[in-house]
Amino acid sequence: MNKLVLLRHGQSQWNLENRFTGWKDVPLTEKGINEASNAGLLLKKNNISIDKIFSSVLERANKTVEIAIMASEIENLHKDGKLIYEKDQRLNERDYGDLVGLNKAETANKFGKEQVQIWRRSYDTPPPNGESLKDVVERVSPYFTEIIQPYIFNKKNVLITAHGNSLRAIMIKVGMYKPEEISSIELPTGSPLCLDYQNNELIEHYYLD
Repeated sequence: MNKLVLLRHGQSQWNLENRFTGWKDVPLTEKGINEASNAGLLLKKNNISIDKIFSSVLERANKTVEIAIMASEIENLHKDGKLIYEKDQRLNERDYGDLVGLNKAETANKFGKEQVQIWRRSYDTPPPNGESLKDVVERVSPYFTEIIQPYIFNKKNVLITAHGNSLRAIMIKVGMYKPEEISSIELPTGSPLCLDYQNNELIEHYYLD
């Protein structure tokens, strides 16, 4: 049995401020740093080794995985003192277009709660000049199939550190949820979601504790 671990970055400053973040680089808060460290401790507690790491190119994901792996004390992923992992913008958060930087409550007041809810949670309606979740699935899926999945099918333990919507896209891709179900799925920050594979089939998924 091998594992795919999905880790949403720790709390960022704009998570705290309830802003649409998208591709904007925003630092982790102190809470986010602690969440990242705790994620690594959970890997250690559950004796989960990692063979390969993938991340978006955004700072909050990169810092999360670096802190988590340091806390996990997994040693095989370093070279010359640096963590080795693959970064790709196809794992970036959904681009919220014109909403980036706006406070979510203020945006609801400006455009109406119903319209903002459609932009946030519908599968195929994008915000102005941004991406829908369907767009994110179409961006993430080929990368997952061509680059990440071969490691999983080669019985490697893989960690992906990314964002709420890019991880939702992966959850759809691996068959955990259907597109019409995914809008109700919330991924907590800094909580490792473990997917167990046996004979290249997903058999179970659960949060580490």
